[in-house]
Amino acid sequence: MCLSAEVSFIAAAGLIPAGALSMRQAWRGDRRYLPLATLPLLFGLQQLAEGIVWVAGAGQNTELIATASLIYMFFSWLAWPVWIPVSTFALEPAKRKPYFLIFVIVGAMLGALQYVPYFAHADWLNTRFLSHVIIYEGTELLDFVGRREVTYAIYISVVILPLLLSSVRGVRIFGLLALGVLITTYTFFAYAYVSVFCFGGALMSSYLVWMMFKGDGAPQRRLEGSFEAV
Repeated sequence: MCLSAEVSFIAAAGLIPAGALSMRQAWRGDRRYLPLATLPLLFGLQQLAEGIVWVAGAGQNTELIATASLIYMFFSWLAWPVWIPVSTFALEPAKRKPYFLIFVIVGAMLGALQYVPYFAHADWLNTRFLSHVIIYEGTELLDFVGRREVTYAIYISVVILPLLLSSVRGVRIFGLLALGVLITTYTFFAYAYVSVFCFGGALMSSYLVWMMFKGDGAPQRRLEGSFEAV
């Protein structure tokens, strides 16, 4: 595994413009795909934040480490458990939307409970550096309620299940890719699951860019000259 500031910055440099292009494609095609098309850009921004964490760590800038780590964990605890269910919700037919709305609500509640307390308890989020990985650890609010494994099981459910249950084939494929990253992370890199899982997810999000141009989200021209989504 070769995670470093350079790797994070390279990933960000690729994903941010690619995400912007996929958003443009979704806007021109089927705008229901716009939330999903935003994911590569968001993953790119998260990798940019982690690159800054690496640089701050090398310079032993504790204030910048704390700030950049908070930005990084915003994506981990709030963006993914909220935005991923929202992305699938937007694509579902009306009769299926209530089921996906449940994932949105649970994800928002979980993310807020886990992320917001960092601002009241600065020492709850600790960032440690190993040779090729960053470990984000510390106290979590729901630790006072139950086992952390239960919290993570709920988190995984609201992030992965909406993708796997989607009625859109391309979204289900992305869900399988994310599931593969999850299994790999917990099998080989459990000690740094937050960093490795998000980095793997960032790489897999490049599939969504392809999907916007060649897959479900790509616009096709009708005979009369208008556009519709595949």
